[in-house]
Amino acid sequence: MIERLTVRSGAYRDSVTLMLASQDAGAIAGVVHASAVSATPLNLELLELAGFGPGELEALEPTDLVVAVRAEDESAAAAALEAIEVRFAAHETTEPAGLPPPRSLTAAVRRRPDASLAVISVPGEDAAHECSVAIEAGLHAFCFSSGFDVSVEAALKRRAVERGLLLMGPDCGTAILDGIGIGFANEVRPGPVGIVGASGTGIQEVACLLDIAGVGISQAIGVGGRDLGAEVGATMSLRAIELLAGDGATEVIVVIAKSPEPGAAGSVAAAAAATGKPAILCFPGLGDLVPGEDVEVVATLEEAARRAAIRSGASLHPPLVNAPATRPGLIRGLFSGGTLRDEAFALLASALAEAGEAPPLALGREPRPEEEGRHLLIDYGSEALTRGRAHPMIDPTLRAAALERAGARGEISVLIVDVVLGRAAHDDPAAVLAPAISRMLSARPGELAVVVSLCGAARDPQGLDEQAARLADAGAVVVRGNAQATRLAIAAAAGTTGEPASA
Repeated sequence: MIERLTVRSGAYRDSVTLMLASQDAGAIAGVVHASAVSATPLNLELLELAGFGPGELEALEPTDLVVAVRAEDESAAAAALEAIEVRFAAHETTEPAGLPPPRSLTAAVRRRPDASLAVISVPGEDAAHECSVAIEAGLHAFCFSSGFDVSVEAALKRRAVERGLLLMGPDCGTAILDGIGIGFANEVRPGPVGIVGASGTGIQEVACLLDIAGVGISQAIGVGGRDLGAEVGATMSLRAIELLAGDGATEVIVVIAKSPEPGAAGSVAAAAAATGKPAILCFPGLGDLVPGEDVEVVATLEEAARRAAIRSGASLHPPLVNAPATRPGLIRGLFSGGTLRDEAFALLASALAEAGEAPPLALGREPRPEEEGRHLLIDYGSEALTRGRAHPMIDPTLRAAALERAGARGEISVLIVDVVLGRAAHDDPAAVLAPAISRMLSARPGELAVVVSLCGAARDPQGLDEQAARLADAGAVVVRGNAQATRLAIAAAAGTTGEPASA
């Protein structure tokens, strides 16, 4: 076995680049382990658990970059290291000739006084400081990182509003600003609908469904998953709504958040009504909310997209699809998006309540043995399941393995899987997921069904139609909306094979 471990002092790369580099190298035949990581205490611990160090890993700083490869032979190790270098080169920042890359955000601002936005993707404990630096420098901030205290988030967002700025995040997955996608974003057309989202995957699904309807996006402003919680109080959502109200290109406003705090949701509803523009609020998991004038409240992302399309003079109707045939049993959902999981939970919980059955469990971790006998919906993009690992939208291998484990359990009859395409996502998720789906279904013919909700736009680099075809060829039922996928799963698990109700 060949091992290679190198340390580069102060050689920063953002977390998405490091994840993609590790993934590229790990896919090479003969490579047993490949990691390109910043030298945070957690990452160093994971490298030691993988058998590297500890001598080589001592006295490192979080600003150091570690590349660790273990391979069956020298040629595989060399190929892995080359793949990492190729990925690094593809993400190099272009600087004026003769100038080294800036070592801090402050230095970058001095070099680029014309800049208006900082994209922050650093270890969570450092993210709050960098957000503060950006705001004080007069920059809007998109914070992909998570991991700092919610009270700090609330204070930083108040300061951003004082300065007339946006703080998108922390834990902000998606934004589309003036046609430029940031984070996980799809290649959707420009148009009249402005989106405010405390959910990255929620923004993506609504934007992609509108793209199907021929309706485009003016702006999509992500605010981070905690913005509509009690402590933050929708500070950035309210600022984003204010900006969309004054944006001449925005004719319809959609606001998305999973299970918001009722007081914050009420403030958002009032702000949306005050814009004078048609607005649709989609808050999966929230109970009754009284909307204001010209404001609609809907229960699913699909309905939000449909109503926004209608308000824009278009139409959107999901195709009729029969539920797959399988024996009755349990549903297991394995999601890459928390809002998609929560939307599925609300629909499944309602159906089970009507049938007099116990509610499902919504988890952000692997299930415990005593939980296996329940309907389970798991968010594999949760902080607990992405700590030290690539997000499942970037690297679907962990979720593919979990799928196969779930598919082997005889009590489970339906699996729900979301597949999200677009920038920064895995370049070919069907290559990983389709073989796993095929193996599961072949092992349990007539006993197991897989329903895939595919979120993507026609111009996404992965090839929307090709991804759909390969997943369908593997035996999955592929639809374009998460709510439709959930309803199909509910019907299949109950032993019903007709078109499920859409209420």
